[in-house]
Amino acid sequence: MTAKNNIKYKRHTVTAALPYANGPIHIGHLAGVYVPSDIYVRYLRLKGEDVIYICGSDEHGVPITIKARQENATPQTIVDKYHHLIKNAFAKFGITFDVYSRTSAKVHHETAAGIFKTLYDKGAFIEKDSEQYYDEENEQFLADRYIVGTCPHCGYEKAYGDQCENCGTSLSPTDLINPRSMLSGNKPVMKKTRHWYLPLDKHEPMLRRWILESHKHDWKPNVYGQCKSWIDQGLQPRAVTRDLDWGVKLPLEGTEGKVLYVWFDAPIGYISATREWGEASGKDWEKYWKDPQSKLVHFIGKDNIVFHCIIFPVILHAEGSYILPDNVPANEFLNLENDKISTSRNWAVWLHEYLEDFPGKEDVLRYVLCAAAPETKDNDFTWKDFQARNNNELLAIFGNFVNRTLVLTYKYFDGQVPAITDLTADDKETLEQMKTFPETIGQSIEQYRFREALAQMMNLARLGNRYLTEAEPWKIFKTEPGRVQTILNICLQICAGLAVLSEPFLPFTAKKLQKMLDIQPGSWQDGGTTTLLPPGHQVGKPELLFEKIEDAQVAAQVEKLLNTRKDNNEMKGAEPAKEEISFDEFSRMDIRVATILTAEKVARTKKLLKMTVDSGLDRRTVVSGIAEFYKPEEVVGKKVLLLANLKPRNIKGIESHGMLLMAENSDGELAFVTPEQAFGNGSTVS
Repeated sequence: MTAKNNIKYKRHTVTAALPYANGPIHIGHLAGVYVPSDIYVRYLRLKGEDVIYICGSDEHGVPITIKARQENATPQTIVDKYHHLIKNAFAKFGITFDVYSRTSAKVHHETAAGIFKTLYDKGAFIEKDSEQYYDEENEQFLADRYIVGTCPHCGYEKAYGDQCENCGTSLSPTDLINPRSMLSGNKPVMKKTRHWYLPLDKHEPMLRRWILESHKHDWKPNVYGQCKSWIDQGLQPRAVTRDLDWGVKLPLEGTEGKVLYVWFDAPIGYISATREWGEASGKDWEKYWKDPQSKLVHFIGKDNIVFHCIIFPVILHAEGSYILPDNVPANEFLNLENDKISTSRNWAVWLHEYLEDFPGKEDVLRYVLCAAAPETKDNDFTWKDFQARNNNELLAIFGNFVNRTLVLTYKYFDGQVPAITDLTADDKETLEQMKTFPETIGQSIEQYRFREALAQMMNLARLGNRYLTEAEPWKIFKTEPGRVQTILNICLQICAGLAVLSEPFLPFTAKKLQKMLDIQPGSWQDGGTTTLLPPGHQVGKPELLFEKIEDAQVAAQVEKLLNTRKDNNEMKGAEPAKEEISFDEFSRMDIRVATILTAEKVARTKKLLKMTVDSGLDRRTVVSGIAEFYKPEEVVGKKVLLLANLKPRNIKGIESHGMLLMAENSDGELAFVTPEQAFGNGSTVS
C-alpha cells in the first residue's frame, strides 16, 4: 500500500478502541470497531504486510468505580471479571489481535506515568488550582460522572457533569442546575484542588496543518467535520489529572489521591500493549510507533473522535518521538430493532450470549454487521435482516454455488479438478472478471469502505452462481464431457478465489472452504488466479458452509429482547417522588397553554428542535431536546404547555425563551403534555 507521498510503508500499526471493562461486548461495538478493524488487518496480512493489531481493556475511569459501587465490589474485581469475558469472546469470534492487554497492567502504569513525566519535565502542562465539587459526607472530590443535575440547555434533570445525554451538549459540572452527588445524594460543595492541564490551544496551529490541511480529502467526512468544528470553536486547556483512588498514579511527589485522567492514560494503552508484545516476542516495538515509515490507523466509534484526533495526537506531538495517526476511520452508531442500544436497559445483543445461542455461526454475525455497518450514518440491526442475509445471501448464493460445484465435481470427475479444453467467449469473460476482484476488493478495504468490499466479494460468488446456472453442465455431460470439464474447472477456480478473498470477512468459512478444496490460504492476489487448483488436484468431500436459520430461532431472540424491555418497565416503575416544595415556590412558575408555529432541526445536533411558539403573550423561540421522538413537521400546530418565565438560555448559539413540558416513561421516551380541551394560547396552568 502506498502513502499519499508515494513512500511505501514498511509496517502498519492498527489499533482498535479499548473497550471499557465494566460490561460485555455487544454488536454495536463489533460493527463500529472490531469487525472492520479485523477485516483490515486480515487483508494486510494476506498481502504480506508487516502489521501489528493492538487492543486491550480500558480499566480505569469513573464508569469502573461506579460499577464497583453498584455491585459492592472492588474496581479490580470488576475489571478482572469483564477483561476475561471480553478477551475470550473476541478470541471465539475470530478477532485476531496480536496483543490484547489491559490498562491495569504494570507495563501500562509505567508507560503512561513515563509519558506524563516526560511532558511534565518539558513544561508541557499548565499547573493550577481550581474550585471543584466535593462530597463532604464521603470526603471525596467528585469526578464529572459522579455529579448529576438539571441540564441548563434542555432542562433534563439527569444530566451528568460532563454531558447531557438528552440533548447531547458537553457540560462542566458547574453548568448543572441543582447539582447533587451520586455518592450521597447531597448537594456538593466547592473545594480547592490542584490539577495539571494540557494546553490544547497552544497546539492548534499544528492541528490545523495536520488535520484541516493534510487530511481534508482522505479522512471520513464525519471525522474531519467533527475535528474542524472543535478546532474552529477554539480549543481550551484540558485537565489530564483527576482526584480518584483508582487509576495511574501521578509520578510526582505530594500528589497522593490523584491519578491520570482516563482519556490521557487510555490511548497510551495502545503503546503499552505494543511494548508488552515486543518484550514477550523479543521484537522492537518502538519502530511501530516511532518510525515515520510506519502507518498508524485508529479504529474507533464516533464518540471517541475528539480523543483520538485531537487530545492523543497532541500528547504524542508534545512528547516528540511518536508518529501521528495516518487515519482514524470512525463509524457511526448501530441501533437494535429501531431502538438505541443501551447497556443500562440491557437492550443489546451481547457477543458472549450470541456465541452460545448460535454456535458455529460466527461468520453470519460478522457478515451481517459488515453488510449493515454504520459507516456513513447510524444504521439498524434487526433479527429478521440477520435471518434474511444468512438464508438469501450466504446460504443461497455463496454456499449454494460452492456446494453445487463440488457435488458436480465428485459426480462427474471423482473429485479431481478437470482440465480446461476449449474456452468460449463466456468462459474467457468470466475468467477476466475473476482476475479483477482482488484489486477491486482491496481498493475498497484500503479506503475503509468495508460494506462495499464485502458486496464485491459476494459479487464473485454471484458471478460463479450465474455462470454455473447458465452453463448447465448437468444437461450436456453425456454429449459434451469436454465442455463440462472446462465449466467445472472455472467454477472450482472461483471457489478457490472465494476461499482466499472471503478470509478477511468470513474467516471460519474461508478456512472450511480451504480444507474442502485442500489448498493453502496463499496470498491476496491468488484470489484472482487459476493457479490454486491445477488439473488433477483432488478436492475434499463437499460440506455445507451455511445452514438455514429458522423462524423459531429469530423469534426466540426477538422475544428475549421484548422480555428485557418488559422486565425493565416492571423494575423501574414510576420515578421516586422529588423533595417537597412550598406552594409559593410552585406559584412562581408561569405555565401557559401555547401553540407551536414552526419547527426545524438544529444543525449538527441529533436531539434539538428549534421552534417558534405562540404563548398568548408573544411569539418566542424555544429549543428542546425532542428531535429523537418528533419530526419538525409533526409538532407544528400542537397545543403544548410552556414554562414561560424560565430564564433565557443560549443553546447551540440560539437563545431559548422557555421550556415545553414533557412526560417521560421508563424507556426514556418523551411525549407532550397537552390540555384536554382546546384552551386558547396564554391560558394559565394552576
